[in-house]
Amino acid sequence: MSAPSSSQTRTTQDRYYTRVSSEPALIERVEPTVWGSESSAGMYGAQELHGHAEKGFSQVPQLLTPDEVAGYAAELDRLATDPLVRADDRCIVEKKSDEVRSIFEVHRISDAIARLVADERVVGRARQILGGDVYVHQSRINYKPGFGGGGFYWHSDFETWHAEDGMPTPRAVSCSISLTENYEYNGCLMIMPGSHRTFVSCVGETPEDNYRSSLKEQEIGTPDPDSLTALANRHGIAMLTGKAGSATFFDSNCMHGSGDNITPYPRSNIFIVFNSVENACVEPYYAPRRRPEYIGARDFTPVR
Repeated sequence: MSAPSSSQTRTTQDRYYTRVSSEPALIERVEPTVWGSESSAGMYGAQELHGHAEKGFSQVPQLLTPDEVAGYAAELDRLATDPLVRADDRCIVEKKSDEVRSIFEVHRISDAIARLVADERVVGRARQILGGDVYVHQSRINYKPGFGGGGFYWHSDFETWHAEDGMPTPRAVSCSISLTENYEYNGCLMIMPGSHRTFVSCVGETPEDNYRSSLKEQEIGTPDPDSLTALANRHGIAMLTGKAGSATFFDSNCMHGSGDNITPYPRSNIFIVFNSVENACVEPYYAPRRRPEYIGARDFTPVR
């Protein structure tokens, strides 16, 4: 009998195997969504934490004041037009245009956003959800300008962070803070409520330097149509609209995406990923090597 291949070995050792089989799979999650006590004191109340555990996400209307929104919007404009930022690898432009799509590791580029990351309104909620100290796994600005801002196809962030960054379990939460009005028609965030309980194992091996193309348009690590249909039929699709200054916290394994923005109304947001310090990344599970640190951090210092 021949020895098992390395991919077979990894698959048998790892519950959340992906990109190693020719067939997709739906794998039920065993870890909690809210790791802390729902009765713990903090920015969230017990009912809000319970709702987050059930749906996989929670919305915070008007997390920022109008004056704060204006200040951060000006900061986004400054960063997008700074030639040094535009020339940096951390700046990603749209596939079909020269407009800025995302700027990564933005909390290390902007002092204003660094202060926002450490704001108790933001990090305090992440600590409540994840049950203790957290660090920033990733931060970025997403720009979705009118008349051409590209969408993000359906995906689970944890699938990519597990496969390519070495995140062991889905003990991470994302915070998306809107700086523009989110309408149903300008490419708002869509989430399948409850989908965070099911991991979708994807097909197709991770190529070398996959991040160079996936940050503009993800192909590897996207679920198959049958799996997406099954989750949508089971959970439905929520369109997350809201005013500028509102925020959405959502579990790393939520199935989510957004459409192209063909309206005149831009949609931009600050996006921060908090990971538990007890869930620090190891070597990638299903990729030849780690992604750059500005995409998947290796500094596990807790946010203070």
